[in-house]
Amino acid sequence: MTPTEQAPVAQHAPTLLYGEGDLRSAAIAGIRAPSMHNSQPWRFRLRDGAIEILADPDRQLAVADRSGWAIRVACGAATYNARLALAVRGRPAEVHLRPTSEVIARLTPGRERPPTYAEEALYAVIPRRHSNRSPFWPEPVPAELRMRLVQAALSEHAWLDLLVGVVALTGFAEIAGSADRVLRRDNEYQSELTGWTRTDDRADGVPARAGGPRPEPQDLLPQRDFGDRSRAPGRDYEPEPLVGILGVPTDRPIDQITAGQALQKLLLTATDSGLAASLISQPIEVPAARDQLRRSLNRTGFPQMALRLGYGMPGHPSPRRDVTEVLAP
Repeated sequence: MTPTEQAPVAQHAPTLLYGEGDLRSAAIAGIRAPSMHNSQPWRFRLRDGAIEILADPDRQLAVADRSGWAIRVACGAATYNARLALAVRGRPAEVHLRPTSEVIARLTPGRERPPTYAEEALYAVIPRRHSNRSPFWPEPVPAELRMRLVQAALSEHAWLDLLVGVVALTGFAEIAGSADRVLRRDNEYQSELTGWTRTDDRADGVPARAGGPRPEPQDLLPQRDFGDRSRAPGRDYEPEPLVGILGVPTDRPIDQITAGQALQKLLLTATDSGLAASLISQPIEVPAARDQLRRSLNRTGFPQMALRLGYGMPGHPSPRRDVTEVLAP
């Protein structure tokens, strides 16, 4: 190119700012994300044409989540739902994570385009996704669906290890059971858990009807005791569940937000595939158990959530607050 020649100027379509309609759609989807004890620790606002997902410190669990890990994972999951809602409106977002401030993520408008089939499919199952705490059927999850779950995590910069074989499953069960016993001996922890168990029509917490059967000593995996659904003594809960461990390469606050986004894509992918899922966070909540789990996986990275996956009867979704309650000025 000679000194008198100039490179052509790239022509970009004008970027339009997000508006109130975009905010409402993002928030309606965002509030369907999972959170520990269904505490729903998020808010959404429109600021300078961008949509922000904020952590709600008034809803951070004072005992179970002193470090803020759970609130960051939950807000990351809400961010992924918001991304899908904007994508299906033809207005996909560019994501800017803010792990050191009240603002967890800031979504700015990207280039407008039609949604992909995959985005439409995952967005469509947002209302159907919920934790299923009932026992799953013994039918195995096919290899092609397992690979789809693994790819869902990888696409959001996370990894998913599906435990294969009796040795791996038994080892995880011992770690999870040990962590659960630590938490059961913590009176403050148990009191907080009871405070988020609902027998009325409140729009947060876990209703008793959404809980699984009451735990029994012979159960392979620990279960939260949210309800009063009893079963015959000595009856197995679930002999051979499929367990997955979701993790990320490092463990900074920004990585925990990333893990939340990956977790939600994984859960929506499972729902779209006809699978049920529930979360097992006890071995993540107890530092010694988490370190033991990390070493047992024999891989680089930090586990952020354990999941139980399989086929089962439709469960009972936990309630959500009205969207107007989560819109921040």
